[in-house]
Amino acid sequence: MRSLSPRLILAFLLTGVWPPAFVGLLGCAKPSAPPREAPPTPVSVAIAVAKSVPVQVRTIGSVKPLASVSIRPQVGGELTGVHFTEGEYVTKGQKLFTIDPRRYEAAVRQAEASQAKSETALKGARRVLDRLNAAREGAAGAELDAARTAVEGAQAAVEVDKAAVATAKLQLGFTAITSPLDGRVGELLVNQGNLVDANAVTPLVVVNQVSPIAVTFSLPEPQLPAVGAARREGSVKVEAYLRDGQPPIPGVLAFIDNAVNTASGTVMLKGEFSNADRKLWPGQFVDVVITVRDRPDSVVVPTAALQTGQNGTFVFVVTADNKADLRAVTVEFEAGNEAIIAQGLSAGERVVTAGQLRLVPGAAVSIKKDEPNTPAGGKE
Repeated sequence: MRSLSPRLILAFLLTGVWPPAFVGLLGCAKPSAPPREAPPTPVSVAIAVAKSVPVQVRTIGSVKPLASVSIRPQVGGELTGVHFTEGEYVTKGQKLFTIDPRRYEAAVRQAEASQAKSETALKGARRVLDRLNAAREGAAGAELDAARTAVEGAQAAVEVDKAAVATAKLQLGFTAITSPLDGRVGELLVNQGNLVDANAVTPLVVVNQVSPIAVTFSLPEPQLPAVGAARREGSVKVEAYLRDGQPPIPGVLAFIDNAVNTASGTVMLKGEFSNADRKLWPGQFVDVVITVRDRPDSVVVPTAALQTGQNGTFVFVVTADNKADLRAVTVEFEAGNEAIIAQGLSAGERVVTAGQLRLVPGAAVSIKKDEPNTPAGGKE
């Protein structure tokens, strides 16, 4: 067929009248090809497994020394010796400070001399009484009474002087200040050469016991019964997680406060950690996990399988014919990289853990890799 000139085509367009032969050509156009079926979407899957998982309570805690002692002098004088380096670890009984002992040594010598004088006087009084007793028939009763009184008075004076000697020696002993516990010393607050007073407001240094160490934390009142029941059954495991990704530090629950804070509705608890490697540091904030009990036959999937939509949490399940099935689920709790499913899944089903963004219900999938679950913990 001969092609139409542009002028004729324009005329046909303006008049709306087309020759029959041209209309036939339009009717013979090829129909469009049907849409091609989309290829299967590659996904990664994991198998939902049933296993026993520990039920855990999670919160945030603060590291505190198990004991903290502010070292203050018990006697006054010049601080003549500092026997440690700031920040070092010291042991119980290790000498930390020396206060000038000279005046306390003199006080001991003076008290001892006074005691010796009193003991001499006692001996003399006893000799007088012995002579009077030997000559009892010739001695008047008044003389015997006076001699006995003199002996008793001299004996009392000796006891007073003995107490004075003990006090003087005690004061002398206070001039050497030792650590009352194993721990780490902080900043030196009073330098050598200063005059210090007994029981001064400002301590010389603070010693913190850091091994073992404590972590304090609070729990909402509704979680207290479960923790209390677990403690009645035996030792309750507590783990502290540092914020740097290191493995958890194990400890035990050591204390539950005897009252609930009415302002916050929480109760304070304390865990004790051996802290032999001294990873926990006073003042740190750590994540705390308390293992309350075991939950048997729990359906567990990786948390990567969980998706959130307008109707709540769901997962994509791969059916036997490799189709994607959208399944609404109820999550009991999450622990690390795993989620414990209360409803919506059964053990043995395959859930999609990667590639969900390209899936729609009923879409064909191709499995790239199976990802087995790992042991999980949980929280109440």
